[in-house]
Amino acid sequence: MKKSFKLSVIVPVYNEVKTVEEVILRVLKRKEVFEIIIVDDCSTDGTREILKEYEDKKRVRVLYHTKNQGKGSAILTGLAKATGTHIVIQDADLEYDPQDFELLTSPILEDKAEVVYGSRFLGPHMNMLFWHKLANDILNFMLNILFDTTISDCETGYKLIPVDLLRQLNLKAKRFDFEIEVTCKILKQGIRVYEVPISYSGREYKEGKKITFKDAIIAFGRVLQYRFL
Repeated sequence: MKKSFKLSVIVPVYNEVKTVEEVILRVLKRKEVFEIIIVDDCSTDGTREILKEYEDKKRVRVLYHTKNQGKGSAILTGLAKATGTHIVIQDADLEYDPQDFELLTSPILEDKAEVVYGSRFLGPHMNMLFWHKLANDILNFMLNILFDTTISDCETGYKLIPVDLLRQLNLKAKRFDFEIEVTCKILKQGIRVYEVPISYSGREYKEGKKITFKDAIIAFGRVLQYRFL
């Protein structure tokens, strides 16, 4: 692994008491990880009590929001504290598998890419909810037309991006629209995204899935906003 490569993993967390500890343990097992920054977005279900047990662990930093602000805000809080060279976002719900970090980091270490996305649609995955898949397809199609690219999964949670680049993008999105903002701003800089196949195990709403159809509508509007404004 290149000496200049240090992977900071930001874990935005909100009410994930059933899965957050398993996610932390899986991330810490990965040799690619330089540090893990966990940002609790004012959980109320006992998640915070679990996180307190990791406050003094090696390679782990735990930060707390005093009020719920959204996934994007949690990511920006973690970004401000990151000391690595690159960042990947790890959701705390086990939909994404940290074993795929090796797939994400390889193009960077081999100087093939500057930004790497893990595509849920190129790799093995559990069947997704139909309306979620349709919304993703339409969103990808719309983004590819407007930005002249061929991204298969702009909404993926696994985005591996240099820290310096992320900080230069002047990101503002506070909720799930973070995914669209960061993608559009990267593409507007003329940076091509390198995609690799990842595994994906999507949750049902009854299991705690939080993104909704409203977030899809917001995402469509954000693509137009970032392309033309």
